[in-house]
Amino acid sequence: MHFREWLMDVSLGNNLRLYWRLFRLRERTGSRLAGDILTFLLNRMAHKRGGYIGRGARIAAVPSLPHGLHGIYISRYASIGSGCRIYQNVTIGEVGGRAPQIGDNCLIGAGAVLVGDIRIGNNVRIGAGAVVSRDVPDGCTVVAQPPRVIVRTAPGP
Repeated sequence: MHFREWLMDVSLGNNLRLYWRLFRLRERTGSRLAGDILTFLLNRMAHKRGGYIGRGARIAAVPSLPHGLHGIYISRYASIGSGCRIYQNVTIGEVGGRAPQIGDNCLIGAGAVLVGDIRIGNNVRIGAGAVVSRDVPDGCTVVAQPPRVIVRTAPGP
């Protein structure tokens, strides 16, 4: 990476190398005090960027975050495979202490919401704004449902 690209990443808050180093260090630490201190630092760094990754989240390899950690929420119960690409404002949330398990090489579009005890297969593409609450098999593409009219009112005078 050239100096100019590095400087742009740092100024935008997208340089997450230190964040992921601390994240991996927290996974390896055996001390509860050290883990709590690292959690505090990680939460501060993520909060600065508007995101959150829970303490128990299992992430196989550093995911590609094209827009940094901006608006990304990952539950502490979530599991993410390697080679995943996650865009801004994605929520990987929990229901009753159960969160999604995401396979390898998945793409999760901007504003997507994945909730509950679901399994997302390998090589899955989830479109922007999709709400996923059911299992998705390997190699599928999931998109938001088309808009539909719920209530129609009579036109005004």
